[in-house]
Amino acid sequence: MKCKCACLNPNSDENEENPTKNQHLSKLKNDYLYHIALDTETMNLVDAFADTKFVCMGGSPTRMYAFAKLIMQEIGYHLPFGTKLLDISEKADRFAMYKVGPVISVSHGMGCPSIGILLNELIKLMYYAKCKNPVFFRLGTCGGIGHKAGTLIVSEDACNGLLKKEYSIPVLGKVLNRPTELDKQLCDELKSLSQADDDFQIVSGTTMCTDDFYEGQARLDGAFCNYTEEDKMNFLKLLQSKGVSNIEMEATTFAAFTQAAGIKAGIICVALLNRLEGDQISTPKDVLTEWQIRPQILVTRYIKKNLEIK
Repeated sequence: MKCKCACLNPNSDENEENPTKNQHLSKLKNDYLYHIALDTETMNLVDAFADTKFVCMGGSPTRMYAFAKLIMQEIGYHLPFGTKLLDISEKADRFAMYKVGPVISVSHGMGCPSIGILLNELIKLMYYAKCKNPVFFRLGTCGGIGHKAGTLIVSEDACNGLLKKEYSIPVLGKVLNRPTELDKQLCDELKSLSQADDDFQIVSGTTMCTDDFYEGQARLDGAFCNYTEEDKMNFLKLLQSKGVSNIEMEATTFAAFTQAAGIKAGIICVALLNRLEGDQISTPKDVLTEWQIRPQILVTRYIKKNLEIK
């Protein structure tokens, strides 16, 4: 079953006359965005979020809190006297979300189901807040395919574990498929933001999104494994031959949802290892922490460029 795109699009001109492409939402007196602890009846979402231009998400709450502090410093945003960064979604106890001027920094947890829940509510938030042309980013970690650890990989599009460039979910007993393209112009622009003194490389390619960290990513070190090392290597080399640059666990959902909603979006991941060389992540923690800042550095350059901040 192909997606008929009965989706909410915060950027669509149709929203002026047709408040939402999901007609059921118009019947709600109060839409409670349960997992991010916001609602449309008791909160003025327009006042709080209308100026949002960039929504940046990553798996770890700690990492996204660090990004909120980084972007606050880089864009010169000052909190009111006597206040501190507030986790807007703390009461929901699911995700951690911070707003720094025009930037939202939010954790999405691990895997497609988790990020899918968050994206549903963030897309609705953008619509209810009347945001204009927000740009979404996923800042993550991954396993590189033929790329050394520390490399930044910008996704051109995403494929699933069957190498199909689609996001699939059972809906009413049938499989619904949505395409997983990403904005090519945004991908090219992100790559163009490399600097001569960077100590990391920026590449791009297809990102494979799996439902599992171990067998789904052809690892040999999980609790279960019924294939050989040769099988694993043949599969990884097949991925490489088809233009797959990395493997992670959220790309298809992120690409499909943002595309369906008409939102410009990009994925930037740092490779924690080259999967052609092994399965386990044994790099010292301080080095991993430095690598995980690299996607934040690149998206910060993009944000500052678009806000015309030097």
